Amino acid sequence: MLSAFLSIVVPMFNEEGNVERLADTIQHTLSGEDFDYELILVDDGSTDNTWHLIQKVNASNNRVKGLSLSRNFGHQNALFAGLHYAKGEAVITMDGDLQHPPAVVREMYTAWKSGYKIVETRRIDGTDISWFKKFTSRAFYWVFSRLSGFPMSPGTSDFRLMDATVVDIFKEMRDSRLFVRGFSHWIGFPRLTLEYHCGSRYAGKSKYSLRKMLSLSIASLFSFSTIPLKLGIWLGLCTSMIAMGELVYTFWAYAHGRTVSGWASTLAVLSFMFGILFILIGILGTYLANILDILKSRPRFLVNNKLGEFGPVESVNHHLFFKTS
Repeated sequence: MLSAFLSIVVPMFNEEGNVERLADTIQHTLSGEDFDYELILVDDGSTDNTWHLIQKVNASNNRVKGLSLSRNFGHQNALFAGLHYAKGEAVITMDGDLQHPPAVVREMYTAWKSGYKIVETRRIDGTDISWFKKFTSRAFYWVFSRLSGFPMSPGTSDFRLMDATVVDIFKEMRDSRLFVRGFSHWIGFPRLTLEYHCGSRYAGKSKYSLRKMLSLSIASLFSFSTIPLKLGIWLGLCTSMIAMGELVYTFWAYAHGRTVSGWASTLAVLSFMFGILFILIGILGTYLANILDILKSRPRFLVNNKLGEFGPVESVNHHLFFKTS
């Protein structure tokens, strides 16, 4: 009798070249293990043949299940959709390009059986990783760790194992913007970090453009920290002191009969203060936008189609419209 049942959740967006390879690699790697598993492939509104190939793999392998979202909701929301449908005693999330080596799943399982509720991974950068990606990754995690109070190491990714109890808690999150890596630290629980060497992308190109990376970074920072709001207070105090100094100097010069000169510097100070003001308004606007998204209570994802047998799924704040294949 097998000792456990695991769920492996993989979001996919235009990954037609990786679907079959991923399923075959996982099946070959996990064959003979003392646990059973389901592989949930989440098609995040792909415009290529990703869903067709998921159907093909599902027809030949009953462990493979599929979710087709009604449109592209983004990587984090696609992850959330897979977690919502997973029924394993533990759930593993990973990318579909084979850069997350399936061989590490065995180590995750062993750590989970020893009592860890969360088993995270840290990527060991190889020589093929660009200096720009290394620099931006280190910079982001340095800033995030200090603003949020939850230390995160460079190389952290969405390749992790979470116990079913942790997944249930995670599904109750109501933040407007999802950042799974941050939530896994916020939740707490006994955890272990495993290191792995990042594999090469099997096919296709990375879907995380610089714009998407910046958007995720900004969303995660505003979701886990209110320091930007407090920073505005200190910036406002500093600019107010500069303005007050300028005003005192103006009255002093007028009282001593001196011509008040330096209009260029005055305009520069005013421009600087207005620039700070607009930045602060932008920060406030971002937080208000997050509040508005929460009040709208729109679903994080919509399911158009599904393949395989799934257990009952709660639809609290997640309207699930689908047809059974």
